[in-house]
Amino acid sequence: MIKNFKVIVLALLLSAASCGFTTNDLDDPGKDKLLISLISFVLERGHYDPKEFNDDFSEKVYDSYVNSLDPLKRYFLQSDIDEFAKYKDQIDDQIRNEDIAFFDLTYNRLRQRMEESKSFYTDILDKPFDYNKDETINTDYEALGYAKNKKELKERWGQQLKFSAIGTYFDKKDEQRQMEEKRDGVSANAKKKPSEDLLPNKRGEMVFDESKTGGTTSSTDNDTIKNFEPKTDKELEADARELTKTSLKEYYDFADELERKDYFSVYINAIVEEFDPHTYYLAPVDKDRFDMQMSGQFQGIGARLFKKDNSISVSEIISGGPAWRGEELEEGDIILKVKQQDDEAATSIAGMRLDDAVELIKGPKGTKVTLNVKKKTDGSIQNITITRDVVELEETYAKSSTVKKDERTYGVINLPKFYFDMEDFDKRNAASDIKKEIIRLKEQDVQGLVLDLRNNGGGSLSTVVDIAGLFIKDGPVVQVKSNGENSEILKDRDKSILWDGPLVILVNEISASASEILAAAMQDYKRAVIIGSKQTYGKGTVQNVYDLNRWLRQNDMGDMGALKITTQKFYRINGGSTQLEGVKSDVVVPDKYSYIDIGEKDLDNPLPWDKIEPADYDIWDGYIDYDQTIKNSKARMAKNQQLQLIEQNAKWIKSKQDDTIWPLNYTAYAKKVAENEAEAKQFDGLGKYENGLSFKSLPYEDELFKQDTVLKEKRDRWHESLAKDVYMEEAINVLEDLKVNNIKRSKVADIKN
Repeated sequence: MIKNFKVIVLALLLSAASCGFTTNDLDDPGKDKLLISLISFVLERGHYDPKEFNDDFSEKVYDSYVNSLDPLKRYFLQSDIDEFAKYKDQIDDQIRNEDIAFFDLTYNRLRQRMEESKSFYTDILDKPFDYNKDETINTDYEALGYAKNKKELKERWGQQLKFSAIGTYFDKKDEQRQMEEKRDGVSANAKKKPSEDLLPNKRGEMVFDESKTGGTTSSTDNDTIKNFEPKTDKELEADARELTKTSLKEYYDFADELERKDYFSVYINAIVEEFDPHTYYLAPVDKDRFDMQMSGQFQGIGARLFKKDNSISVSEIISGGPAWRGEELEEGDIILKVKQQDDEAATSIAGMRLDDAVELIKGPKGTKVTLNVKKKTDGSIQNITITRDVVELEETYAKSSTVKKDERTYGVINLPKFYFDMEDFDKRNAASDIKKEIIRLKEQDVQGLVLDLRNNGGGSLSTVVDIAGLFIKDGPVVQVKSNGENSEILKDRDKSILWDGPLVILVNEISASASEILAAAMQDYKRAVIIGSKQTYGKGTVQNVYDLNRWLRQNDMGDMGALKITTQKFYRINGGSTQLEGVKSDVVVPDKYSYIDIGEKDLDNPLPWDKIEPADYDIWDGYIDYDQTIKNSKARMAKNQQLQLIEQNAKWIKSKQDDTIWPLNYTAYAKKVAENEAEAKQFDGLGKYENGLSFKSLPYEDELFKQDTVLKEKRDRWHESLAKDVYMEEAINVLEDLKVNNIKRSKVADIKN
């Protein structure tokens, strides 16, 4: 079906590509009209459940789009909305006629109102706030109406800015109070003999004993604290307003960089997301980011950048990348100019959009780029030449660890995403990496395996089948169905099993898509025990990414971007869809997301749940106590005090999320903050929990640590987190309970490549 669909689209769009639009202006309306034509055609003929462009569709797009332009309702007036409203049932007609009058009206009006609002915030923040007035603000901005006039709009700005400033003012007063307490403490302790409270720290410096003074302070800090001069409330209030003003200036600096095409992408997505929440237009820069996220790699210098005050600086050097290997570029360095290897002169990037600067700096593997930078360390100006290379984002990839409990060793594999390279399927992917990690863990004689899919939002469908095949002999893994066609069964056809020992899979509410396929398959086979949230995310749809440029015979308008479109639904091998319902854990445990609206069912326009015929499969017979193990785990979890505290915390988080009324009177504000802090103290034990497990990196990573201290720090933090993880603790308990039937165990095929 998809192949025939592409042919039809190609044939019908050849004329659209040569209909007289010949400009290269990226903000040219002709390109916008062509984009509307392209996308609407693809949606109507390629989407799994295409919508009819009618008045009802138009009204939904209108509401979504207008709200996305001004979610805090602090730009548009009611008169603007009244003017927009005449288009409410006409967007469908405009789509058919390649008419963008509604977009032009809203875009130009928004830019006008945003420019007007700059005087609002400066005028408001130039004057002191009166925190003695008895007033409140409702932060549920969706419940707000639009301001009737500019006077009312400015009053709304005043309330919102006062709410922002009062929080900063409170924090500054609290910081000053703590400094005064430290100053008084230092003065009192200065009268004592050094031997009473001073102890050497790890560096041999003499510091105060925290148990006696309430805080550990270096001798250098003592001078700062003793000489501390408190500010008056008036001065602190002025500082708070100045910080709020600075924050808004940075926001407007970012907003001013946005171009017409950025807002047109918002309009396009208001249209396409009406089909379902996972159909999305990817502008060219977004398509690059999407490819990077899916593959976990890109070609460039290996540095993350940020922009502030018109300067572009390095926020992070990516471990293992070209900049990291060169050891010249550092975090905090300001990039002034960029010169390509074949250019005679460098290009200044001062004041340039961040995205445009990134485009200049990144480039194909093997090419050189010279950065003219101002060093953070000494302010000197240097030229740094870097040879671009493939940069791998380590945090995207699978990682593993051994864990000791008593005399037994188990393995833990964390998979953040089902990654793969969309351009080259032979490159690194999640399935091949998981296979390597299992082999490495087997070399450590692990007795069981935990596969951690928490917060894994999905990825490649094909890698799921390959990973599932590592744990079962052979058979179906998932069913995929296109609209109006019979389902296709994707199978593991390899009879070998790489890991036939005990298996636990950890999930939560954010485990989605490919994560749900793997968890569902292992649950249907009774191959693994699933521990986690009441249900996973509930995304049971398949998307394909179509490069819109490939369907144009002639294109003089620049990159058209891509469309990620829902083309299929997937189903468990038992016939049920994971759409909306997700995967229900064998052992349900609460977490911080338990009472927050976070799943597919909480989004706009999700596709419905349904069911098809089950596939033919046999339950795995490798366990002799599968059901009893689940019962044992449920009993343990019901008595676990840490989980009871987590559930109470989740309910409290939900109650705070629903509390949208905040006082703008300082006394009332401080009282509410104090009450919240007092309530929060009952959950202090959450961060202090220790599960008693010991985690260790594998030998191959120990060798990497000798050259890569950043990687070692990341692994140490991961292990520290796992040592406080009650869910991981229970996963290991379940592995201990699972008994493998040695008589019926399938022969393991050790694959060493």
